[in-house]
Amino acid sequence: MQTFLTIVSTVYNFLWGDLFTIPLPGGGSIGISLLVAILIPAGIYFTIRTKFLPIRLFPEMLRISLERNTGDRKGALSGMQALIVSTATRVGMGNMVGVVAAISAGGAGAVFWMWATALIGCSTAFVEATLAQICNEKDPLYGGLRGGPAYYIHRFFARSRVVKRYSLVAVLFALSGLLCWCGVSQVISNSVSSAFYNAFRIPPIVSTVILVALAAVIVLRKNTSVKVLDIIVPIMAVFWFGIAVFVTVKNAALLPAVFQRIFEEAFGLRQMAAGGFGAALMNGVKRGLFSNEAGSGSAPCAAAAADVSHPAKAGLFQAFGVFIDTIVICSCTAFIILLAPQDALTGLEGMELLQTAMGTHFGPIGVYFTAITLWLFSFSTFIGILYYARSNVAYLFGDNWTSQTIYTLVALVMLFIGGLATYTFVWDLGDIGIALMTIFNMIVLIPMSGRAIRSLNDYTSLPREQR
Repeated sequence: MQTFLTIVSTVYNFLWGDLFTIPLPGGGSIGISLLVAILIPAGIYFTIRTKFLPIRLFPEMLRISLERNTGDRKGALSGMQALIVSTATRVGMGNMVGVVAAISAGGAGAVFWMWATALIGCSTAFVEATLAQICNEKDPLYGGLRGGPAYYIHRFFARSRVVKRYSLVAVLFALSGLLCWCGVSQVISNSVSSAFYNAFRIPPIVSTVILVALAAVIVLRKNTSVKVLDIIVPIMAVFWFGIAVFVTVKNAALLPAVFQRIFEEAFGLRQMAAGGFGAALMNGVKRGLFSNEAGSGSAPCAAAAADVSHPAKAGLFQAFGVFIDTIVICSCTAFIILLAPQDALTGLEGMELLQTAMGTHFGPIGVYFTAITLWLFSFSTFIGILYYARSNVAYLFGDNWTSQTIYTLVALVMLFIGGLATYTFVWDLGDIGIALMTIFNMIVLIPMSGRAIRSLNDYTSLPREQR
């Protein structure tokens, strides 16, 4: 086991450790990881190519999200349902556990870099989701449509006429995705068991068994996942947003100081010599990626299944999902923490940090509410990632129920193991998976982006009633 942990640590440090350093005034420096070096330039490139889509087409994102569209193809998702599935994973673990991890390791400044990552991530999310919609196909097992990066990566390399059944890069992406989602499964149960122990003193084995049993009832049944998410996701997002608004209004007098702290720590104005700028940047970007998933190739697995009138519409839904995730819900979690008395949070990390912050705002009931909310977030995340896994399992092993069921059972086992594993290790495993997914996805996302841009231009040229 120790050897395995050493391997995980080595791979993690290669992917997320410093690829190179940039000197800073005053003798400090900032380390840039491989993932930051890939995602930030790519996000800026896509933002420019889409003519600043997050700002220019934000009203259109709002408009289509309010459309009533149930989808015409039997078994397919509507655009809104695809958004709900992706939001289940985005507005799940990343929003609570991810923000806590970012602030624990990078301070308040990490929040700013999560915002920045989200703004440029909207354009990245649009490109990958639109390509997934363009390159989707019928799903003979579950009905409706399926697709994702494995499929558009395959399509890209198939143009060389060398690729037949498999593309190496597509296979590597699919395997990385399955690894990532197993890692996330462990993060889910680890966070839930920790939160329930802190709130109710329930032994981890008990809370984990209950979580796994309830999840199994849902994920082992055909086409039940989306129906459950349709109910859970809107409710949990609205409740968490309402709690955050209440805390913010109650502590409105502290907001100027909180924003000052965020911006000062984001640029290391308080702690430049101590390397605080680098810690804020790296943790904000890393946790921002884990939360909004832009560029990682996860959300396109849901976008491909959407039955929409135009491929670009699926892309706009997912771009809007990044905004909901980070700019709205992640900020809610951040302000709940940052508006709490900081002396009460000193030395805390993980879910204990968030629960203590909620306790300062609402007393003991805040701790209990956080545990229950985290359970709902975690439950929806697990259902969402197994929906993502479907198309990747099918790409690797073909259209058969055996492989689908085996992976689902493996994920349930990982969900159980994670409830008893250490906090750092399970995050590292998930980070490795999402980093590898991002690398393999980006190999073709940039050269194929022209198709998404043409689709966007075609969509915006249409009269509104024809979109």
